[in-house]
Amino acid sequence: MKRKILFLLLIPVVLTGLFAYQYIDKEHKQEKERIIGQSILLTLQSGHYVKKDFNDDFSEMVFDMYIESLDPTKKFFLKEDIEKLSKWKYQLDDQLKRTDFEFFSLSVELIDQRIESTAAIYSSILDKPFDFEKNEKIELYPENQKYARNRKALKESWRKALKYQTMVRLSDMIEKQEKALERNDTSWTEKSFSEMEAEAREKVMKRQEEWFDNLKQLQRQDRYSAYYNAVARAYGPHTGYFPPKDKENFDINMSGKLEGIGAQLTRRDGYVNVIRIVPGSASWKQGDLKAGDKIIKVAQENEDPVDVVGMRLDDVVQLIRGEKGTVVTLTVEKPDGTIMDISIERDVVVLEETYARSAVLDNENDESKTGYIHLPKFYVDFNDRNGRRCSEDVAKELEKLKSENINGLIVDLRNNGGGSLPDVVKIAGLFIDQGPVVQIKAQRGDPRILKDRDGGTEYDGPLMILVNEGSASASEILAAAMQDYGRAVVVGSPSTFGKGTVQRFYDLDKVIRSNEYDQFKPLGAVKLTTQKFYRINGGATQLKGVKPDIILPDKYAYVEVGEKEMDNAMPWSKIESLEYEPWPKEYNLKSISENSHKRIRKNYVFDLIEKDAKRVEQNRNNTYKTLNLNKFIKEQEKLRNASKKLREARDEIVPLDVTQLKKDVQIVGQDSVKIERFKRWKNNLKKDIYLKEALNIMQDINLSAS
Repeated sequence: MKRKILFLLLIPVVLTGLFAYQYIDKEHKQEKERIIGQSILLTLQSGHYVKKDFNDDFSEMVFDMYIESLDPTKKFFLKEDIEKLSKWKYQLDDQLKRTDFEFFSLSVELIDQRIESTAAIYSSILDKPFDFEKNEKIELYPENQKYARNRKALKESWRKALKYQTMVRLSDMIEKQEKALERNDTSWTEKSFSEMEAEAREKVMKRQEEWFDNLKQLQRQDRYSAYYNAVARAYGPHTGYFPPKDKENFDINMSGKLEGIGAQLTRRDGYVNVIRIVPGSASWKQGDLKAGDKIIKVAQENEDPVDVVGMRLDDVVQLIRGEKGTVVTLTVEKPDGTIMDISIERDVVVLEETYARSAVLDNENDESKTGYIHLPKFYVDFNDRNGRRCSEDVAKELEKLKSENINGLIVDLRNNGGGSLPDVVKIAGLFIDQGPVVQIKAQRGDPRILKDRDGGTEYDGPLMILVNEGSASASEILAAAMQDYGRAVVVGSPSTFGKGTVQRFYDLDKVIRSNEYDQFKPLGAVKLTTQKFYRINGGATQLKGVKPDIILPDKYAYVEVGEKEMDNAMPWSKIESLEYEPWPKEYNLKSISENSHKRIRKNYVFDLIEKDAKRVEQNRNNTYKTLNLNKFIKEQEKLRNASKKLREARDEIVPLDVTQLKKDVQIVGQDSVKIERFKRWKNNLKKDIYLKEALNIMQDINLSAS
């Protein structure tokens, strides 16, 4: 089932207004809005890869996305409000051209009115106990709902939503009490069901009060940013308007110096979803938070949790952020429906953990050694010519591995979201003699071909590229090139992410160059899609991604993930293939793949992963949740047991033999921090079922070549 993604933001960001409005008069504000609006449109129309006609279709698209951003859970607007605003549904293109803000101003006025009037609803509902024995359900996904036709219908929608929130909290309280009584915890004060129910409602009431306080604090500039982001997203999911402070935060994020928990979030159907864990971050170290989790509550140390369902992404991020060393607790709903509390100590990302690093994997069946390089991203420091870059680091790791007399090499690109394109080409050149690596094409003109021009290879032995659904952009370029040359066996999830586009920022201060506008600067920046990637065989990685030569069971095998899930994603396309020399040493893929499938069918852990994937599919397709407490508790228990079984099975995996490189042992010496860092990384690798199968495949590759 397709889910709409509203924003893609990398923690940490800060909640900011669009401009410093405090001391600016109304006329100045209006003029600044007009200037920013004009410069955004000019940038989009002149610089974006996709050329959009400002017509009724474009207007409708902007209208729908903007209205969704104002009321993502459909808990404020009535049907009559949407009908009133729909008067402009096919006129926004004209209003944007004229920088006419009549529709925008009306939308802000209406949503503010509805927030104010709706505030009285939740308190009246939460004043009395809920009947949790009644058999009724709630539709959790707003895209499947309709706007309430009147106040009575709106109140009923709120009743079910508040009942569900109370039920989740009550279920958690009941479970904690049962466990406390089982272990004879004398510090626990037993409460009756009615006492816990009343306490659950009281806490939901408090969270609603805090949420409405936050909603009432939103200003026009916040809505303005949402309006023009809807305009930008009509061009594509990776296009957006960045107010000055947000652009500054983006640059900080790209530098790799992140403070917070290190999770990339998106807003989808009123929920804040985790789409990626930043390698080396606090979340990555803690280990429980995963891509696909929905954050439903956030709690500071020694404070009650705040319900964040329906809350703005910026507000949720603000709650999650904090000083290094402090702890934040996230209540998340896992893809299979399990509710889980995750406490994370905030930290600054340790850069060493985001760089390329390597180890030696010893095969238990023979004396062969396989080299392993983990590359979290294609990093480069654009502000420091002498700074670290991934291509140089991978070359250094490769030299160290060769001195270990390895019989094969696994390059792990799982969850690598991309990065520096020149470095992709240089890394590819380590494994091929010379030739094209990728084609880059703007909307007009011939494609530009990026080639490896250095003769010879740094490593010519058996090679494997390990990928998953989080491998995107530059990762897909490297995997695709190695696959097209026949140089490597690509192993992993059914498909990679499918992002085959190039983005760049345009500073709006440079769009408006006249000195008379200096008083309005800074204006912010627009991120545009300007080019597309193409494989050397002519096919795009866009949408389709890279299909591995050998597919391993994956938790998300039966649900739509990646670029194809995003609104307005660019289509797949194909251009002419290039001439290139395939790698002379062929792999017997048929035999290698058959052996892998035989092992997978006999593997208990992979069998559980397959079953888990089907549960995820079922949960994603079943958007209704029961409001009967007993049924809900039984469902949660069933989900927890399934998750527990998979965790226990993973714990029983015969661990991989992971060895630190001899040269690294010498470099690390007695540095306790570096020793602990490798130990933690090693422990993660030892129980990695995918890496274990990759090692088995590498053994088959060696056997087929002998």
